[in-house]
Amino acid sequence: MAAPLTAKVPPLAVTVRQARIKDVPAMADLIGVFARQHQMLPRPLGELYENVRDFFVAESEPGGLAGTVALHIDTATIGELKALAVAESAQGRGVGRRLVDQVMAEAAVLGLERIFCLTYQVDFFSRQGFVKVDRSRLPEKVWSECVRCHKFLDCDEVAMWREVSAGPA
Repeated sequence: MAAPLTAKVPPLAVTVRQARIKDVPAMADLIGVFARQHQMLPRPLGELYENVRDFFVAESEPGGLAGTVALHIDTATIGELKALAVAESAQGRGVGRRLVDQVMAEAAVLGLERIFCLTYQVDFFSRQGFVKVDRSRLPEKVWSECVRCHKFLDCDEVAMWREVSAGPA
C-alpha cells in the first residue's frame, strides 16, 4: 500500500560545503532546470565560474548535487541570497532550509545585518523567517544588477529580507 501524499518525507543526508570549480557544471544544470521553467533567473556558466566563491552546495550521498545557493555581498551591511536551487528529488527534505541556514551563518561571520532575496518561492522563504519588502528598499540591487536584467521593466519576483540574527519563524 502506498504512503498517503501527506506523509512526511525524511530529511535527506547532505553535506553543505563551499562550492568548487568542479561543481560548476552540475550547478549550471540544476539552476538551468528551474530557469527553463521560469522559476528562477538563468545563470550563465561564465557567471557561475566567476562567482564560484559565493556559492555553497548540498552534496548528497553518494556525491550527487542536491542543491546550491549563493551569498552575494551588496553593501557593508546587506547581502543577497541568490540562485537557491534544490533538485526535485531532494525537495521537501530539508535541503533548502540547510542551504539558507548556511548563508545566514556565513552572513553572521561576515558581520552582515540583513539578507534579502528576490524570489517566486514566497511561502518557502516566509517559513525561513523572511518577510516581504518593497523593492524600492533595495536601491543598491536595483541599480547595480536589476537594471541589466531582461525582466527589469516587468519584474515579477517578490523582494524579501531577514535580519541576520533572526531565526526561522
